[in-house]
Amino acid sequence: MISVRSRRQPLSGNKWFVFLCMGLVLGACSPKIQPTAKPQLPPPVSVQKPVVPVPVTVVPAVQTRNISLLLPFDLAQSDTPSDDAILAIDYYQGFKFALDSLTAKGYNYKLQVFDSNSNAAGGHSLAQNPKVRASDLIVGPVFPESLKQFTVATATVNKPIISPLSPAPPSDYKDANLVTIMPPLAYHAVYTAKFILQRMKPVKIFLLKSGYSEENKFILPFDHAVDTIGKGRVTIIPITVVHGNLDALIPQLSKTGENIFVIPATDEPFLLATMPSLDKLAQSYPITVFGHPNWLKATYLQPELLQRLKTHITTADRINYKSPRVNDFIRNYKKIYHIEPTEYAIKGFDEGYYLGGLLSVDPAKFKQLDQYNYSGLLNDFNFKKTEGNGWVNTQVRMLLYQNFDLKPVE
Repeated sequence: MISVRSRRQPLSGNKWFVFLCMGLVLGACSPKIQPTAKPQLPPPVSVQKPVVPVPVTVVPAVQTRNISLLLPFDLAQSDTPSDDAILAIDYYQGFKFALDSLTAKGYNYKLQVFDSNSNAAGGHSLAQNPKVRASDLIVGPVFPESLKQFTVATATVNKPIISPLSPAPPSDYKDANLVTIMPPLAYHAVYTAKFILQRMKPVKIFLLKSGYSEENKFILPFDHAVDTIGKGRVTIIPITVVHGNLDALIPQLSKTGENIFVIPATDEPFLLATMPSLDKLAQSYPITVFGHPNWLKATYLQPELLQRLKTHITTADRINYKSPRVNDFIRNYKKIYHIEPTEYAIKGFDEGYYLGGLLSVDPAKFKQLDQYNYSGLLNDFNFKKTEGNGWVNTQVRMLLYQNFDLKPVE
């Protein structure tokens, strides 16, 4: 699960040039995007049938769609671009590349780019901007605090508002127009419960806790899903582990059946104490571990240990570098920007291609997102309507450590 405030590498010379150029256009409309001769990617693939894929080959659109992109460039903050600004540049480049690709197929767009800064005040200010309010589609602000202020101030604006990078639950905003692209943690928890019950058919599940209340964001939906799907036939055994001591568990472990451990913790000291203790138990008992999606960025967890524990981790982000579509994108992106696309650039492309395609065919399709699944380069989209909180993407997948790397579980 991607974190929108992760540390980024310094800008290259090329990106610094892009940063300067964008400073000239932010806060104002960019010209209407014109068709280009750039190489195009193959059309997106529908995630599942009979869902209709996003149409990409149509009669050229006669209407230009206005899109406002609200990103934290932080132009007034410092002469040196911040981590947030680098994120914004990467996402913008991927999103713009997607619109260029769609424009070559006959669509028309007017892209408006605004600096939302990295604070809540920026979101509130942009919510008052007439150009933003009149847009057909609003993408951003990125960070939860800014987005919350923005949605409060645009309560009367009946336009799709996209939360492009944050997995914050849509209930935090209570906006019926919101589209949450990144699956919130609860959907990772529910998917984990379904996977365990359907694939492993356990009688009991050990839930190892560190004691921090933050873990309840995973534990509560996981417990509910196990009770609902398992119909009360599966027992969850919650244990608060202190200093990695698991001795009290030994009488409950099976020598023959798989012992399932779910660990919703992300605290580094807790994991560094608990995981080796589990590894020691695994020498005598069959053990399978299911971890928090943020473990993907926990570099202190050794792949060798995670593999021995048959560790599973859910994710919404996964790219297959052997895919022809991915390689075509990378090659074409480098031709345009002269740099490798980052995770945020690829995410920007996926979202721009999906959202732009729907918008140009018919903006009313944003009220039927569950009819349009999408298989992207980095993310897949499978939307569900929520009660008064807009649409949320529920598509996550399960990864397993194999050959010291994470592989998708088919």
